[in-house]
Amino acid sequence: MTTPLPRGEGGVSSSTFHGPAPFQAGSHSTQNNYFSDTPRTLVAWPHQVGVLPRRADGFQQRSAVRWLDASGADGGTAVRCQVLAGTGGVGKTQLAADYARRALAEGDLDLLVWVTAANREAIATAYAQAAVEVLGADLSLPEQAAARFLAWLEPKPPAEGSRSCRWLVVLDDVADPADLRGLWPPVGPHGRALVTTRRRDALLTGPGRHLVPVGLFIPAEAASYLTTSLAAHDRHDRPSDIQALAAALGHLPLALAQAAAYLIDAGLDCADYRERLADRAHTLSDLIPEDTGLPDDHRSTVAATWSLSIEYADRMRPLGLARPVLQLAAMLDPNGIPAAVLTAPPALACLAELRTRGANTGGNGRGRQVSARDATDAMRCLHRLSLADHTPDTPHQAIRVHNLIQRSVRDSLHADQYDRLARVAADALIAAWPEVELDTALAQALRANTDTLTRHAEDALWRPDAHRVLYRAGRSLGESGQVTTAVSYFRHLVRAAHDHLGPDHPDTLEARNNLARWQGEAGDPAGAADALAELEEHTQRVLGPDHSHTLEARHDLANWRGEAGDSAAAVASLVEVLADRERVQGPDYLYTLDARHDLARWRGEAGDPAGAAAAFAELLEHLLRVLGPDHRFTLDARHNLARWKGEAGDPAGAAAASFEVLEHMLRVLGPDHRYTLAARSNHARWLGKAGNATGAATAYAELLEHCLRVLGPDHPDTLATRHGLARWRGEAGDAAGAATAFAELLGDRVRVLGPDHPDTLTTRVNLADWQRKAAESAVRESTD
Repeated sequence: MTTPLPRGEGGVSSSTFHGPAPFQAGSHSTQNNYFSDTPRTLVAWPHQVGVLPRRADGFQQRSAVRWLDASGADGGTAVRCQVLAGTGGVGKTQLAADYARRALAEGDLDLLVWVTAANREAIATAYAQAAVEVLGADLSLPEQAAARFLAWLEPKPPAEGSRSCRWLVVLDDVADPADLRGLWPPVGPHGRALVTTRRRDALLTGPGRHLVPVGLFIPAEAASYLTTSLAAHDRHDRPSDIQALAAALGHLPLALAQAAAYLIDAGLDCADYRERLADRAHTLSDLIPEDTGLPDDHRSTVAATWSLSIEYADRMRPLGLARPVLQLAAMLDPNGIPAAVLTAPPALACLAELRTRGANTGGNGRGRQVSARDATDAMRCLHRLSLADHTPDTPHQAIRVHNLIQRSVRDSLHADQYDRLARVAADALIAAWPEVELDTALAQALRANTDTLTRHAEDALWRPDAHRVLYRAGRSLGESGQVTTAVSYFRHLVRAAHDHLGPDHPDTLEARNNLARWQGEAGDPAGAADALAELEEHTQRVLGPDHSHTLEARHDLANWRGEAGDSAAAVASLVEVLADRERVQGPDYLYTLDARHDLARWRGEAGDPAGAAAAFAELLEHLLRVLGPDHRFTLDARHNLARWKGEAGDPAGAAAASFEVLEHMLRVLGPDHRYTLAARSNHARWLGKAGNATGAATAYAELLEHCLRVLGPDHPDTLATRHGLARWRGEAGDAAGAATAFAELLGDRVRVLGPDHPDTLTTRVNLADWQRKAAESAVRESTD
């Protein structure tokens, strides 16, 4: 089919070529690839074969356009075949059409062949049609015609007085790289090829070919597109609403185009559309125009754009796994899912079940277990089809899936499938979550994924009861130093538990206990004690005095009474708690041993350091027998025994004992464990107490570097290390340096913990003390 080109886009009105050296076409001569002195009136030049898509309304000039221009320019380093690869809907076809249209308009082409390359037959048919139009070939022999056209494109030495034909072949939307075997346009100095595809297979690269990733609009381009599209219909939404909607649509060009059309047709504004988009009662299909009213000649809706790619991926090895992996990933964070989550045992069991039930397995793989390698291979399939980005070198964000692909997948799930996948995703997160968070990046990624899962499927996480991941995410916030955020998190969790399960459910009571704990950690121990007193009364009434939740509430209440300043009350309460734990749970139960630990500590805080040291020595013997030398409870008991030895009047013994504890911690837990960091802090403190202030300052300085790397600058333990460093710098003779350090620390503690936190108040006192000492030192130096 020959499509006449309008003037201004390289078209001509005559049937002869009006160039300086006419081109001979249609001849069977070996010279028919060159311009000759004898013009032939067979076709109009420049000539186009195939239908070039029209320019999209609001077309955006993007970075890929500049790259195509630079790489396709003439010169020895030019790339003659470029492969535009990206997920469906990013605008690859529009970029290719813009490139071709401009090449025609600028007079850089003699022949443009546009091929809709859905399959091998379509490609060969398009080549045959080009051979008919350009060479006068016989269409009744399509294979020979296609081969003749490709041979004609091959570069040949130009004949005297002629020049080579400048051609561009665009293969749009290649579905399978294998379809191009034997059909790649030849690489030459005067011809160019441009391929658009969702695939990222190795077959797409090779000599003379370069893969060009095509991504989303950047935020400015997305906002500009929406603004322009709406303004064309006299619609002028607020810039902030336009930007928010663009972000909600993930800056995907196809989604933006179809959303703009829907907004105009439905009379909605951007804020209304975004609200509907966030509502699970609406699917993506509900929020786009009808198929007959799609803008910019779109062939499919956003919701349908990826369906064929998903089916294709599911037929790739490992058979039948790509779709289940995508379904599971659709419940999690589009910005990155840790590999450990999608390869955790609960995830693998679910993938095996979904593959067994899948309709596309063809009987292969039925009943087979799914390994971590299988799951990873399925991620690679999704990557090759541009349905996901798989980056194994960043394991904490190993797979990313565009939020609208996720939404489309979730919309396709039945309610029971949806809830089942949500619970499996939660199980997988818990399985991947380490008990002690040594890797802050992993912890952040797990929290982000939990947050996304909760937004998508909160109800499922409360049926039949609260999933443990809800509590783990909140504790992770607190353990990472974000104590005020942890308070807000558990406050919301208490409300959600009350709404979903009722006030008397054990999970609701557990949420209240967590809220009280982090309220205390955030600097309100008295408030924590009051909350736990109410909780303990409620728990006794609902669950009885011997229930584990009741014993836990009493135990925590005793501790927070002590933290609030009433050490004697803490001791008295813990004596009773310990007796009840031993009676109900036995003397070797972990929380019974924990009660002994806390009772020993509060005895020391209440003014009996020698009694605390003796109690810890007895507890250590018990722990060594029951749990062994490497259990964290045993290590913690060693740590506290060293402390109370020092408090009882033996700082040198405490320094020596704390050094031994530190060696144990390093061997068992490694250098980055929070217990190891605490042991280093304890050792530094007792060095100072034993008279080695300079050694203490040095130890704190080294510990600070470690804390900054492992915990970050705002973690409470990092701030506590700065406090110790400032103090012992002053004790070592640098009062002015101590005052300066405490002044800087005070600002950060106010910012991170608030002005009324006990640690902030302690810093104020120390600042005033060292400012006074620095002033006295300055006076002494001036009089000397």
